[in-house]
Amino acid sequence: MPTLLDYLESEFHTFDETPVSEVDAAVLSQAAMLNGQGIVSNPPELPKGILGRLSAWLTPHVSPVRFADFAHAERFEGMFTGLVAADIKRCLFALTASPRFRDLEVLYFQRVYDEASHTQFMATAYVWRDSFAFISFAGTDISLVGWRENLDMTYKPHIEAQRLAREFLETIAPLVPNRLFVSGHSKGGNVALYAALTCTDDVRNRIERVWSLDAPGFNATTFRPQDYARLGEKVVRIVPQDSVIGMLLDCPLEPVAVKSVAAGIDQHSIFTWEIEGNGFVRADRLSDMSRAVRDIAAEWLSAMDEAQTERVVDAVCAAIVASGAKDFTDVLAGGQQSWRQLVEASQRIDPASSEILSKAIGDVVNIAVKRVGKDVLASLGLQKDR
Repeated sequence: MPTLLDYLESEFHTFDETPVSEVDAAVLSQAAMLNGQGIVSNPPELPKGILGRLSAWLTPHVSPVRFADFAHAERFEGMFTGLVAADIKRCLFALTASPRFRDLEVLYFQRVYDEASHTQFMATAYVWRDSFAFISFAGTDISLVGWRENLDMTYKPHIEAQRLAREFLETIAPLVPNRLFVSGHSKGGNVALYAALTCTDDVRNRIERVWSLDAPGFNATTFRPQDYARLGEKVVRIVPQDSVIGMLLDCPLEPVAVKSVAAGIDQHSIFTWEIEGNGFVRADRLSDMSRAVRDIAAEWLSAMDEAQTERVVDAVCAAIVASGAKDFTDVLAGGQQSWRQLVEASQRIDPASSEILSKAIGDVVNIAVKRVGKDVLASLGLQKDR
């Protein structure tokens, strides 16, 4: 069954010939993982007043680039980000060859990385002639800062990357064609939806579609049902059948489940999702595993208040540092045994944090045993040692 790279190598229609599709949104969510610093212009300061914004739109001060401008070997160091960097690299070369994407203008790019505030953010604005603009937000890179920011979402109503996403969308909107599309994968899908939910009414009214692709939801206090209602039918939430990341935190929008050539957590990579025509192949429903992840995570988090959750997050991050991990690929290197390695590392942090982490893991396992049984946990390497 074809997947994303096959689509890039076989879809020869331009955007003038066939409209933007969900697969295009997935492509550009992965293109957003290209670090465009030094290649693509930064967003300008937001113009003041209607005349200022009109002037900025009529007299742009940037020169757009195209994907071919990324394809210089001397620029490759640090360009390909995320957990599937090799696929992002292959994606770049497919984009430069694709008659659908090679003439797409890459107009603005922003990257913010700040250890103090746990912020890892990238966004890119693409433009197709005078027809539409596509704003895409990158997911998490492999930095420990980026993954700490993900954990912060469990107890914070808002994170800095979400604020930056709204600001990027509102800054770019006056400078591009009227039709707007917004997308992101993983954390990128979270901040894409956040930006669309919190931007000004003028910008929101211009958005035709928001694609949130296997993205976590929000802290339960962040949004109310009426906030989602303002977007109406504009949001499409897509997850793979075995979704894990997309089942975390709170989002009332019903996801569309799609098939993947991978299994389990490996389905998080969009490069594994099955494609037919210009759409993803639908699955009948989410797998039992995916539903279990959703229910276990929801029950576990609901039992803690904000302060307790923050302490657990602090303890997890302290254990990761104590493990000697330099980035998140080191954390994942243990596969199904990574949680055991985390427990072992927790013995090397302060006693209070170690106790917090041990209790948190025990609580998760207890909930999981209740919901899915010991045999299933054992098959995942999560059997309870008591």
